[in-house]
Amino acid sequence: MFVVCGESLMDVYDAGRTATGLQLDARIGGSPFNVAVGLARLARPSAFLGAVSTDGFGERLMQALQEEGVDTALVRRTDAPTTLSIVGLDAQGVPRYAFHGQRGADRQLAVEQLPVLPDAVKVLHFGSYAMVVEPVGGAQRALAARERDRRVIAYDPNVRLNVEPDVSVWQGVVDEMARLAHLLKISAEDLELLYPGRAPATMAERWLGEGVRLVVVTHGAEGSEAWSREAHMAVEAKPVALADTVGAGDSYEAALMTWLDEAGRMTDTGLATLPADPMRDALQFATRAAAITCSRRGADLPRRSELS
Repeated sequence: MFVVCGESLMDVYDAGRTATGLQLDARIGGSPFNVAVGLARLARPSAFLGAVSTDGFGERLMQALQEEGVDTALVRRTDAPTTLSIVGLDAQGVPRYAFHGQRGADRQLAVEQLPVLPDAVKVLHFGSYAMVVEPVGGAQRALAARERDRRVIAYDPNVRLNVEPDVSVWQGVVDEMARLAHLLKISAEDLELLYPGRAPATMAERWLGEGVRLVVVTHGAEGSEAWSREAHMAVEAKPVALADTVGAGDSYEAALMTWLDEAGRMTDTGLATLPADPMRDALQFATRAAAITCSRRGADLPRRSELS
């Protein structure tokens, strides 16, 4: 089983003006939430670990998890409000986010509230801003450290400077997680934000030396590339009639882990020794999934039948 840790929230879109204001379109979201749903849609058993509000938005989030087949036994309910992410799209369909969640439910998880994980859990996925805000960030990093020798740890920083504007905070967390993660996936945009001027290959070599087994860097419309101890591989992106890029990185991550799991490679050794040919296949599978998501509005991740 995959356990995905982090935030769940509502992405709120401007749906047009009304006579007295704006019409809003609120959709379920949050990067880790999307990854959990994406794994379930790709026929991987997944569970969500995080705090979810008991307000109306939180009830809708819980309903969505249950309808998608995501296990909610590790969810903690709280009366803190659901975080709202106001989404604006530029001319290329790239989202801009404004987060309203300073005391949001998704931050309300402390170290002492961490659950004992079932034996069936073999992968823990972490990422996005829940790793850098407290108390949830400290709790999740403690969980990664606690479980590192027993499960595969996957990590995607998914930097959101409008939640935590201090780049040094993000750098500190990424550096810490590079010593804990077996799989580290990062966008080229985030890489440049955190380590200006550093080439992806340079950072991949550094992270592999610190204990990461597989490093993946996504380049948006320019494709993606990966490094293991055995190989380096780059693949091109898939042409797509773009709706927007919301959820594309989450879709890529869910599909990447799905392919690796189906191939028996979602293990410490399997990731570390991944050779060129299966690496290419994994990246291409993840690229196809991301392209499907980009062709649809919002974080509407593909199902396994769409990637056969």
